[in-house]
Amino acid sequence: MRDTDQETSVSRPDSETTFQYDALLVGGGIMSATLATLLHQVEPSWSIAIVERLDELALESSGPWNNAGTGHAALCELNYSPELPDGTVDVSKAIGVNEQFQLSRQLWAFLVESGRIPDPTSFIHPSPHLSFVWGDENVAYLRKRYDALAAHPLFAGMEYTEDPAVVEEWAPLLMAGRDRDQPVAATRSLSGTDVDFGSLTRQLVAGLADRLTTEVVTGIEVKRLDRIEGGWRVRGKRLDGAERYESTARFVFVGAGGQALTLLQRSGIPEIRGFAGFPVSGEFWRTTDPAIVARHQAKVYGRAAVGAPPMSVPHLDTRMVDGTPSLMFGPYAGFSPRFLKNGSLLDLFRSIRLHNLWPMLQVGFRNLSLVVYLVGQLLAGKQAQLNELRQFFPDAEADDWEKIVAGQRVQVIKRVPGQGGVLQFGTELIAASDGSIAGLLGASPGASTAVPIMLDVLAECFPDKVEDWRPALEKMIPSYGVRLSDDPELAADVLRDTAQTLGLSAA
Repeated sequence: MRDTDQETSVSRPDSETTFQYDALLVGGGIMSATLATLLHQVEPSWSIAIVERLDELALESSGPWNNAGTGHAALCELNYSPELPDGTVDVSKAIGVNEQFQLSRQLWAFLVESGRIPDPTSFIHPSPHLSFVWGDENVAYLRKRYDALAAHPLFAGMEYTEDPAVVEEWAPLLMAGRDRDQPVAATRSLSGTDVDFGSLTRQLVAGLADRLTTEVVTGIEVKRLDRIEGGWRVRGKRLDGAERYESTARFVFVGAGGQALTLLQRSGIPEIRGFAGFPVSGEFWRTTDPAIVARHQAKVYGRAAVGAPPMSVPHLDTRMVDGTPSLMFGPYAGFSPRFLKNGSLLDLFRSIRLHNLWPMLQVGFRNLSLVVYLVGQLLAGKQAQLNELRQFFPDAEADDWEKIVAGQRVQVIKRVPGQGGVLQFGTELIAASDGSIAGLLGASPGASTAVPIMLDVLAECFPDKVEDWRPALEKMIPSYGVRLSDDPELAADVLRDTAQTLGLSAA
């Protein structure tokens, strides 16, 4: 335990008026790539640097096998529509997540139309999104969820069935070997997608790297963020220690995945006080057996087990990576003190401060069910994991599947007045009061909502410029500043136009 964050002191750069970059983005994943793309559109003359710790971009959480690849639009993810104590289903978060994803789709469509991304099939594919449950209680829940969403303009075309024959038609593996007397229900949305965020990240950066105003630096681990007059000095080194790195920037964005917490702590900004992180690792089972893959062309999400955290929702997914189809099932949760998949075993311990120790302890005491769940997952053997898969695919055989390790996730722990430490399962934008630095903590829905999150960065850090940027933003994102839920006609236009441009099934 320590509380040695540097104070937010100001020193003068070598030149008070000259910075190497207008914006420096730490981390070479989908968040930095998206922010750099937006900044280039609104301020083409700005100099931008992306500094990545590893030797290639998108090798951590943005890598295709480090996330589920679901275009998270809440079409099938039941954790975004919880059942309340009175029996009603709250779909407000599901609608909000879908709203956010439509912003991402619009930017991607703009980049395809403008030739920045030559071929949308290089990163996005249509994939029906299904919710699937079994048992009377779960069937009743899914029916209520469907009733609450079916008439909404962003969920137009959603189908519902309790007929095993229809479920078998939609996703044959779900019914193969299943007791036909077991109550089942499913919803299906044909507007769902599978997204390779690694490919998308590399293409976004490639579209910027050939411009003289953008520089991409790999193999550099940022170690210090020191405030200077009018901006920041960024210092780091190569992982092998052979080379030092130093630069200055007016604005810094920390999009370094789980390591963002530690870097923001080192910046000394008071806004990070009270925040902590809880790292969670994960595993998936994957098969590339053509006979199995051909029988399941969908992403199917179930309902989390009682006591399990939201990020543990089981799902059986079609994946398309580098042109090769496969199926993936999971996640099986685990624990590692690393904040990055390629991080250090000391990451968690290095993040502990006096100001976040008590919130961390409170979260531990209040979430004993999570602790029990994680311990159970850690102790689960291959047969127990196979039994979980067989809840979705009763005829599954272990020999047809291989285990892969997913990316590391660091869930946000924050100190909330009147509540103490609270564990969050979404994302949290942290920005200094002067807007000179911002960073992103947390996980899902993450990559799918990179565009709205980065729009929040622009609004939070550049409030005096956003109105001037509005025409450029509206050109990229036609619904910018408008809730599609309030404009069914615009919602239909956006869904149709982006589906056509991106080569997806019409919504």
